[in-house]
Amino acid sequence: MSIDRLDWDTLRVFRVVAELSSMSAAAARLGESPPTISRKIDELEKSLGTHVFLRSTRGVELTDLGKQVLRHVHSMADAAETLRRETASTGAVVTGSITLRTGDGLGPYWIAPRLSQFHKANPKVQVRMIVGDTEPDLQGEDAQIAISFSESRPKGVIAHKLGVQHYVGLASAGYLAEFGKPENIHDYHKHRCILHTSYVHQVERWAPRMSELRRMMDFAFITNSSTAIAETCAKGGGIGILPSFMSVLDPRLVPLELPEFAPVRFWINYTERVRRLPQGMALIDWLRLLFESPEAIWFADDFIHPRDYQDKVQELPLPETPGHPNLPRAGGLPRGGGIIR
Repeated sequence: MSIDRLDWDTLRVFRVVAELSSMSAAAARLGESPPTISRKIDELEKSLGTHVFLRSTRGVELTDLGKQVLRHVHSMADAAETLRRETASTGAVVTGSITLRTGDGLGPYWIAPRLSQFHKANPKVQVRMIVGDTEPDLQGEDAQIAISFSESRPKGVIAHKLGVQHYVGLASAGYLAEFGKPENIHDYHKHRCILHTSYVHQVERWAPRMSELRRMMDFAFITNSSTAIAETCAKGGGIGILPSFMSVLDPRLVPLELPEFAPVRFWINYTERVRRLPQGMALIDWLRLLFESPEAIWFADDFIHPRDYQDKVQELPLPETPGHPNLPRAGGLPRGGGIIR
């Protein structure tokens, strides 16, 4: 391999192509022509003496060696960013993009509505949110930061517990008026119940009796969309198993006067490389503060029934958090629907 033929411009092009999985998309972002991008990738592969991409009509995909090269290029970019930051004036604005992967409950319903608070403190940071059920490859290009419901993680991934998501039964007032309400948790099997596909993979971590109950229940609707569950419940489609905070976010959803269905812990995951990025550290710190705020009592270890939410909020202090203007304050949620007694 001829090291002399490697230059940062070529590696920069390689990094963008890897990120977008497309030479034409990379050309558009970099303001170059597709033939120029293709030529630079050809030069890189010639210098390395091997292919870094597998080409197809759908775009390009990193080879195993290409993934190794990308890790080194990331390190070079991080070093350049560190040099820029350390030589820049104090108080420089954090810039750049950062990718967060999360499930379709916490991401769209809890984090996204509060991102404006993050951007007030970090107006030049672009946050890319990818919503999905699968565990991302933080060592690859799936995401840079992930919120995970799994305790297992590969070597090199840092994890901090964010909280516990408590699942409860929710339904519309119309459904409960027509079909009645479960008197206890074992009455769920008498009703049309709705389940998220990701819960199927979490069932091993539920309490043993909940796992057994889940197998007894006849689910009328199973989907990979929390929005689909919420909308189906709101229109009288049955009892949805959803995070407890959904009953306050959507007043059409009535929480049942029953114990929680299951508690599931979740973590924030990232690598040391991402933590060293200014935009990475900014988002990591903000997310951890978000789930430590008084408003986030939904995610405490101890289950708080939705009926008790407003009373709990009144009991909590409302800190000004002068060092963190992007930290959410308690009491920011609308008042939810009534409790079926």
